[in-house]
Amino acid sequence: MKVEQGRWTDAIGWNPPAFGTFGESADLVLLFGVNPILNDPEILDTIRRMYPRAHFLGCSTAGEIYETSVMDDSLVVTAVSFDSTKLKLASIELSDASSSLDAGERLAEKLVPEGLVHVFVLSDGLQVNGSDLVTGLTNKLPDNVTVTGGLSGDAGRFEKTYVLCDDIPEQGKIAVVGFYGNDLKVGYASLGGWDSFGPDRLITRSERNVLYELDGESALELYKSYLGDHASGLPATGLLFPLSVRRNEDEKGIVRTILAVDEETQSMTFAGDLPEGYYARLMKANFNRLVDGAAGAARSSYEEVGLASPDLAILISCVGRKMVLKQRIEEEVEAVREVLGEKTAMTGFYSYGEISPFTPSAKCELHNQTMTITTFSEK
Repeated sequence: MKVEQGRWTDAIGWNPPAFGTFGESADLVLLFGVNPILNDPEILDTIRRMYPRAHFLGCSTAGEIYETSVMDDSLVVTAVSFDSTKLKLASIELSDASSSLDAGERLAEKLVPEGLVHVFVLSDGLQVNGSDLVTGLTNKLPDNVTVTGGLSGDAGRFEKTYVLCDDIPEQGKIAVVGFYGNDLKVGYASLGGWDSFGPDRLITRSERNVLYELDGESALELYKSYLGDHASGLPATGLLFPLSVRRNEDEKGIVRTILAVDEETQSMTFAGDLPEGYYARLMKANFNRLVDGAAGAARSSYEEVGLASPDLAILISCVGRKMVLKQRIEEEVEAVREVLGEKTAMTGFYSYGEISPFTPSAKCELHNQTMTITTFSEK
């Protein structure tokens, strides 16, 4: 397995200039970029000429990861040439969030189960119910097949997100790539680093991923009271104060962040479900624990591939972490590099949601505010 990377910015162009040496030997090209560049047909045509036989998979972002750099307004291109691993790509158009479960099931059914070892998914970041998507995928995939991936982003705008799958980038699309073969080793983990504060609140009224009431009161008004001056910037400022949701006090909480606010219905729409009868608690950032969480995810994914530096690591981190860490954002990527080593090619993006088990022994979940890492190596 071999990996080469390059990036495009309007100011510099291609860096490195000699990028694109794999040619016809490239099997998969990953594209993570800001909306205008990802949707530039001239740039996409240039990349397709570089890798005429490769499959293309990518999405719009809220920030791009290129090795240990975190950038905005760029396109990161990662070409992979496998020794023996085979690929199958599939995509589907999402009509609305209520069809997310069905979309996940139909996508999984498009992948031949024999020899399938891992599925990587990229989804529209605004029209999807990520919890339902994950459930649909895992319902129809073999029990031994893991799923990782993320929801596409649009910086802090929350207006339009795009997914590309062997064609042009499109809104409302979900795409998967299935990896086949016994020689591929995949590691994965997802960790956060946020601190809870305030009391647990009972979710007394919700519909799937739309929250109306906590403790019988307007959830939006209660949330605004905690945000104070930050409330005027919703939904983007909601990324600074996510909710931890759990069934009972013995369960590990799943973090949820806001995608949209509806003043008329006094509701908030989240990337994943908030079931009635569950408990929700506000969270806030802890700078050091955010960075430690990224390093912890790297260690877990690293151990899964046998304590040898993987060939490729795909990092998907939440845009909320980027908003909190600000100028310190590269610290979480550098922490991952320290664990994985210099030989691992690192790519990825800042997302509206992350998909992965917490650890190899856990079930797959939609997460918010985590650093999710998927590592790949061939024997």
